[in-house]
Amino acid sequence: QVQVVESGGGLVQPGGSLRLSCAASGFTLDYHAIGWFRQAPGKEREGVSCIGGSSGSTYYGESVKGRFTISRDNAKNTVYLQMNSLKREDTAVYYCAIDRGYSSYCSPSLYEYDYWGQGTQVTVSS
Repeated sequence: QVQVVESGGGLVQPGGSLRLSCAASGFTLDYHAIGWFRQAPGKEREGVSCIGGSSGSTYYGESVKGRFTISRDNAKNTVYLQMNSLKREDTAVYYCAIDRGYSSYCSPSLYEYDYWGQGTQVTVSS
C-alpha cells in the first residue's frame, strides 16, 4: 500500500523560510513525477511546483517562481520543497502527490497524480 506523508509545515513570519518534505512508503519515487499543491480556505487546489522522474523537468507556479525550489533525494525516497521569502498569501495546506506513470516530465494539473498525502499546514503570519 502506497503512503505519502508530508512534513515540515508550521507557522512562520513573512519573509521566513520552510522546507517541506514528501516521503513515500511502498513506492519508489525515482522515476515518477512528484507534484506539490496547495489549497487555501475557500479556494481550489492549485499546482505549486513539480519535478519529473529522474530529476527531469521542473515547474513552478508564477506566484512562487524565484522563491520556491523543488528537489529530490532518491536515496531517501523523498522530495523537498524549499520555500523562501514566504508571503501571507502562501498560507495554505500543502499536499504532495505522485504520478504512478514513468516520466521525466511533470504536470501542474492535479488530475495527473494518483497518490496523495494528507497535507501539511503552512501559515505565514506575524
